Amino acid sequence: MAKKKQKKLPPFDKYHYYLDSVQAPDIDADFFRETYKELKKKNPKILREDFCGTFAVCCEWVKLNKSFVAYGVDLDTEPTTWGKKNLLPKLTKDQQSRITVLNKNVLDKSLPPADVIAAQNFSFFLFKTRDALKNYFKNCCETLNSNGILITDCFGGSGCYEPNEEQTKFKNYSYIWDQDTFNPITHEAMFYIHYERKGEKRREKVFAYDWRLWTIREIREVMEEVGFKKTHVYWEGSTKKGEGNGEFVMTETGDYAQSWIAYIVGEK
Repeated sequence: MAKKKQKKLPPFDKYHYYLDSVQAPDIDADFFRETYKELKKKNPKILREDFCGTFAVCCEWVKLNKSFVAYGVDLDTEPTTWGKKNLLPKLTKDQQSRITVLNKNVLDKSLPPADVIAAQNFSFFLFKTRDALKNYFKNCCETLNSNGILITDCFGGSGCYEPNEEQTKFKNYSYIWDQDTFNPITHEAMFYIHYERKGEKRREKVFAYDWRLWTIREIREVMEEVGFKKTHVYWEGSTKKGEGNGEFVMTETGDYAQSWIAYIVGEK
């Protein structure tokens, strides 16, 4: 009996796999809107997605409301070019007209004002000193509209303070999150994302992140130092198995977990 031929996989596209395995831009966009509404009792209008990469969240944001406008900011032209080629064409002409992509530094003082600034996927962890983080948060505070909010995410837990690998299986591939190093003195750590498609060798270090692991308390303190009037923590709930359930609730008490994710929100 003839052996069934394995379906040939398309050429490897790292941004496609990142979007599929890491991001949930539609959920993020909805969370940003609902968080703003919870705190300000009205709808936001303008989103600025800092460190936007392929600006996938911007694309979802403009779908939520015909009056919503989005700005994506990223120094790297490679992912933004990918987004323009692969994500923008899926939007209507009206939705496309409400997105502006800026290849600028997030520290640029001329960035457009926004109701919501989002710095997701731990991107601001690239700032390794308190002064550098302070400069970024200060710029966010100054470029937010009067009732604006800054939304960042953070992760931690005892499992994040040692080298480890975590593999997640998808339909035709595996996603591997690799914490390669951690320095307990500086809190600097090196992370990689590897991918392995069925029938292929593992692709090593497709993405690399040289970060400082900031704590929630440090982040809140710096936000308050630069002028944010209030800060809030949205902690992820857990399933019966002790895994994150994707639901984030405002709280001042987190539960013990080897690995956790939270949002920190600063109100101007």
